[in-house]
Amino acid sequence: MATKPRLPRGRQFFANPGPTNIPDSVLHAVAHVTVDFNDPAFIKVYEKCVAGLKRVLKTEQQIFMYTGSGHAAWEASLVNLFSPGDKIAIIETGHFSQNWAQMAEDLSLQVETIAADWRRGLDFATLRAALAADKTHSIKAVCAVHNETATGMVLPLQQVRAVMNEVGHPALLLSDTISSLGSIDFRMDEWGVDVAVGGSQKGLMLPTGMSFTGVSAKAMEAHQTSRLPKSYFSWTKMLSRPLKSFIGTTPTSLFYGLEESLRLLEEEGLDEVFARHSRLAEAVRRCVRHWSGNAGPQLFSTNPDRNSDTVTSILVPEGHDAEAVRRTALQTFNVSLGGGLGPLGGKVFRIGHLGDLNEPMILGTLSVVEMALKLNGVPHAPGGVAAAMEYLAEAARS
Repeated sequence: MATKPRLPRGRQFFANPGPTNIPDSVLHAVAHVTVDFNDPAFIKVYEKCVAGLKRVLKTEQQIFMYTGSGHAAWEASLVNLFSPGDKIAIIETGHFSQNWAQMAEDLSLQVETIAADWRRGLDFATLRAALAADKTHSIKAVCAVHNETATGMVLPLQQVRAVMNEVGHPALLLSDTISSLGSIDFRMDEWGVDVAVGGSQKGLMLPTGMSFTGVSAKAMEAHQTSRLPKSYFSWTKMLSRPLKSFIGTTPTSLFYGLEESLRLLEEEGLDEVFARHSRLAEAVRRCVRHWSGNAGPQLFSTNPDRNSDTVTSILVPEGHDAEAVRRTALQTFNVSLGGGLGPLGGKVFRIGHLGDLNEPMILGTLSVVEMALKLNGVPHAPGGVAAAMEYLAEAARS
């Protein structure tokens, strides 16, 4: 059934998995007057932000920062560590692992893909076999997307490191934490992550445009012999700069926003932030499981142990268009959902539940999705929102 677009009224419910909602206090902080990034007063703000990022990353290692999205930090990690022709292994998780692999190939690296079912996730026996077979240790790094935004699945990095240690492989461990950091627990040092790639626009609740890498001492040793071309992203050049980051102008306004977002995260408490994300994610999953009861939409993830707490990817029944559901949600009800990426285009829609989000926002989003399913004739068992409400009410009582 076609629905008539309406002029949007009220505040849009933004349920996209990134960028995410920006708290009003962060927006106000970003709207800061221009300052000299060499001014001692700003340097104090910068140093405070770096210290805060280290607490969120749970690391004591070096931080480098860039003006650019998470893809910029991906590229920085590759060009600072490797030389032309080096081989890296990338664990297949979905669209974003594919993108990282393509970037590596564009930069003249060899890529070995550790294959995995997108709906089940990595079988660690496959990783173990690939590393054990690499007798000459030609694989210089294992690259892992901690939380795959396209599929709504998480990869347990501590198990990746455990396998690497078990077979005695000396490769670096690189992790994309873009859609997990500040929303799902991440422990860079404890898990033996050598390079962590992050961005500003998801769990950190900032505008897009700033990214960073946490870099271990082992990775810094590898950097000394890397021969891929680099200039703006060069860690060596950055270390000679006063802020130990940014070749060129520092985006000062974003640091005032980051200072505020870190304050919000630590005021709530990281453990409570993670618990809130887990609670909201479970409410979404219970709703979708209910909808599936009438041959309706299903969770894309078929492995409950790997479900993401920041994004849920929802597979519509065959013969139905996920994009039609998204259009109805946006044009008729002013709710923005995420679309399917790569081969999942038109097959799934995604609900982001990360960052500045609470129960009413999730329930409002789910209500609109249920209406959009009905308006587009997508089979489903009505009452999914009630299932989410029941769970959240019980969670509030406990």
